[in-house]
Amino acid sequence: MMNRREAIRCAGAALTAALVSRSDSTAQQQTRRAVQRGRLRQSVSRWPYNRIPLTDFARAVAEMGLTAIDLLREEEWPIVRRYGLTCSMGYPAVGAEIARGLNDRANHDLIAKGFQQSIPVAAKLGVPNLIAFFGNRRNMSDAEALENCIAGLNRIKKMAEDYGVTICIELLNSKVDHKDYQGDRTSFGVQVVKAVASPRVKLLYDIYHMQIMEGDIIRTIRENHQYIAHYHTGGVPGRHELDDTQELNWPAICRAIVETGFTGYLAHEFIPTRDPLTSLREAVALCDV
Repeated sequence: MMNRREAIRCAGAALTAALVSRSDSTAQQQTRRAVQRGRLRQSVSRWPYNRIPLTDFARAVAEMGLTAIDLLREEEWPIVRRYGLTCSMGYPAVGAEIARGLNDRANHDLIAKGFQQSIPVAAKLGVPNLIAFFGNRRNMSDAEALENCIAGLNRIKKMAEDYGVTICIELLNSKVDHKDYQGDRTSFGVQVVKAVASPRVKLLYDIYHMQIMEGDIIRTIRENHQYIAHYHTGGVPGRHELDDTQELNWPAICRAIVETGFTGYLAHEFIPTRDPLTSLREAVALCDV
């Protein structure tokens, strides 16, 4: 018969084994890939994670199963390649200013210079997209802005076509984050892309921004997907985690994107309020439809 001392020793051993097992399970949960299905290629914008050194961030992102990081400068593109990652959306060398965009012809020379410098580098380093902006209204009519944006993009579309790099003009909200921004509706952006008529000039459809301005996200994506090359995420309201504190149904949105035949990237661009990598992992898993 087991005496009391032996019973206590066995119970202690069992408790230790259970704690070790639980610890191992937690560690495995934290290190396993967040991407399991991978039908939708996901990326993550760099700027909400700037406090994490880029090399550490790239390593963590790769371990989650992501293949790309968004919104990197040209000098950062080779760094993430060392970790098997692509820069899914790059900044051109100069001229990528939200307020001073394509709607003003005074900005065209600088914008064209930035793309002329960066498009060949992007092609060489496998960067598929470079970002552009419509610019602030400053009392400009939509008709004049459309004409100017089309003219500016026509200057650089041939080079983008020749090198196989897509220029993505971002739709942003003018209600909360970017007062006076002219490209604040899908219809405006689509008019520009249709008129330029290039396979290498498309929209960056930011779901966070367009939920604030328009709502009706899934139907808008289904009706306009041929004009969209890239997506951004962010919880509404607040631009934080993609969790139950916000109003969007991300799995449904992501399934709708996949069903359009989309082959580009959906990049997370929310500002974490908790442990940043845990929040990112949760968002990636949620959108892995």
